[in-house]
Order: sequence, then structure tokens, then C-alpha cells
Amino acid sequence: MTKPFVAILMGSDSDLPVMRATMDVLKSFDITHEVKVTSAHRTPAATHAYVTDAEARGCEVFICAAGLAAHLAGAVAGITTLPVIGVPIDGGPLKGQDALLSTVMMPGGVPVACVAIGKAGAKNAGYLAAQMLAVADPVMRKRVKEDRQKNAEAVMAKDAALQELLKSEQ
Repeated sequence: MTKPFVAILMGSDSDLPVMRATMDVLKSFDITHEVKVTSAHRTPAATHAYVTDAEARGCEVFICAAGLAAHLAGAVAGITTLPVIGVPIDGGPLKGQDALLSTVMMPGGVPVACVAIGKAGAKNAGYLAAQMLAVADPVMRKRVKEDRQKNAEAVMAKDAALQELLKSEQ
């Protein structure tokens, strides 16, 4: 049996600087992942072939990043019934607003989970993929809970430091 993995698809190699945030999150959870440049418009046959092959090899979640018309996530969702997360890339004259609308406005019955535009969305795509995998994996569920707790503790520590600074200024 193959190890489950997450596939990260990008419409262009120029999306890589943003999508490194996704890869960093997946690495932090020790989630195996693949990265591929493929286009809904320029390489539709290759996109279809990759999605079909990845699914057969044990892919559990697809994360698709694209800007402008941003049809990659929707095209992938039309091929597979596995979860698809769309990351709108913040480029072009509309600064990612067009990509956001293209990603989120899917017809009923072909869902795409859409995260925020840009690097924050890319990071959240990694976290969302981990949470999706955690539904059937108790070890992953524990990792996600521990990470959330660590983040909460970091915020509280920063608040405590701020409170001390404010007291010293009085």
C-alpha cells in the first residue's frame, strides 16, 4: 500500500514563491506531497492524466494554485471526487480578486474549498489539508491539535510580554 500524499498543482512556476508556504506547513506535519506545474488551459490533457494517476497512487487531497482566470482547482474538481483546495494567487491587475472569484464560484455538486488570496491562503491550504487527513488519522489529529495549542501559547506569551512592557511605561 502506498503512503497517502497531498498533490500541489500550480498553474505556473511563478506561483512557487507563494506555494512554498503550503509546502512548509505540510513538511511541519510530515505530510508527503508532490508539486507539479500544470495548467487548466494550456495543458488540460496533462492535468487530467496527472490527477487520475495521482489518485490511483494514493493522493488524498489536491491543492491547486492559480491566478487570473484561476480555473485549475475547478478543472481538478471536475476530474476527481477527492477534496480540492483552491489557492487564489495575488497577481495581475486585479491583485487576485479575479482568481478568488474564479476559484470560489463553482457550480453546485463540484465543490472547491477556497482559502484566502496569496501567501496566507497558501499557508491555510496546508493546514486545511492536514485537518482533512486528520479525519481518518488519529496521529495526524494529535499533531494538528498540538500545533494549534503551540500557536495559542505563542500568542499568549506575546500578550504577556506586551502587558509587562505597558506596565513598565506607566
